[in-house]
Amino acid sequence: MPMKEQSLKVAVIGAGVSGLHTARELKTQGHAVTIFEKTKKLGGTWAYDPRVEPDPLGLDPGREIVHSSLYQSLRVNLPRRLMGFLDYPFTERKDPREFPGHEEMLLYLEDFAKDFGLVELVRFEHEVVRVERVDEVSHEWVVESRTRRSESKEEEVEEEVFEAVVVCNGHHTEPRIAHFPGMDSWPGVQIHSHNYRTPEPFQNLIVVVIGNGSSAVDILTEISSVAKEVHQALRASDIHFKKLESHNNIWQHSMVECTKEDGKVVFQDGSFVYADVIMHCTGYKYHVPFLRTNGIVSVDDNRVGPLYKHVFPPQLAPWLSFVGLPYRGVTTLIIELQSRWVARVLSGKVALPSEEEMASSVEELYQHMEESGWPKRHTHQLQNKFDYEDWLITQILDLPPLEEWREQMYFSALKKIISIDDDDFRDTWDIDKWMQEIA
Repeated sequence: MPMKEQSLKVAVIGAGVSGLHTARELKTQGHAVTIFEKTKKLGGTWAYDPRVEPDPLGLDPGREIVHSSLYQSLRVNLPRRLMGFLDYPFTERKDPREFPGHEEMLLYLEDFAKDFGLVELVRFEHEVVRVERVDEVSHEWVVESRTRRSESKEEEVEEEVFEAVVVCNGHHTEPRIAHFPGMDSWPGVQIHSHNYRTPEPFQNLIVVVIGNGSSAVDILTEISSVAKEVHQALRASDIHFKKLESHNNIWQHSMVECTKEDGKVVFQDGSFVYADVIMHCTGYKYHVPFLRTNGIVSVDDNRVGPLYKHVFPPQLAPWLSFVGLPYRGVTTLIIELQSRWVARVLSGKVALPSEEEMASSVEELYQHMEESGWPKRHTHQLQNKFDYEDWLITQILDLPPLEEWREQMYFSALKKIISIDDDDFRDTWDIDKWMQEIA
């Protein structure tokens, strides 16, 4: 799909990590950029919000949505030297730790936006409610946004036409919960980790935490400092009931089998506990309610598709794209490489394969997943080391290969992230020494 070099009017949806870096790359390539941000500040999920939603499980579609899922004590779980952009290192602002708190990451993003002149591109408090092609044959898109000024209760609706749209709205806001028999009649409190902020509400309670991701480990460890008991439910088939030696009030079980009206939580290994709270640390759903493509792009069991290389819908490329969908990798690096690719494709400097070739590539991925038993909901989970990142670099053309230490450091960190120990690896891992050892 060769194109001559051009400058386009581009809408970027979201002013988090994805939106900011995408805007920087688009601006660098000479495009006219507008960033739509529904909140008052940039940073996306890194803008901590102490508020929680009125529906603790996040099931009510009419609830007031709080975008950020950060809890107050959250620290990054990758070294800062990995999390910075390739040409804009994540150097110290106020928190000198190698694994700083979320406040440090927000300061980094704010500095990035200021240094590259991005703040003036953001339309704050503009929530995008519709993205739709002008007509079925047009490459132009209508972006409809709703403005809710904090000082006024009145809403304003605006429409504007753009030549391209990049969706950067994140995927840590719409909770994905576990389902098991009896959950609707269970008398205790159920909450998704999206609405967890501090441990104090769990004082002297018996809490069941479902999940084994980095947030689950952080939260259950933090809650254990105030709770009477904490019981972790894991999906892994080799997990059996046991008390953790490193903690006097944490037990591990297999997955929840069912819950009873008397407060009992029964696990698949036969163990049970009478609990006060069930905490769902079970991830999130991709959610693009504003996108109207007549079924060309859809979200099915957490698969956004069809998308060529997680970015371009073959039938609508390159005029519609997504940045920031993949996970299980260095998110900031993936975002940086994707946004560089998108900006160069839109400028005409890099060509995409034909629509047919892109569609065939997507179908090959889906078929491979089905044959290997890989669930559809994990479509955007990266699997093979840094293969995807390395492939993106081949498309960008003007970047050298990634240094080997980045991949080694990421997978070393990944092994440590889900370990429940008295000593947090973020405080005990000597990164400088580690770098010397692999040199």
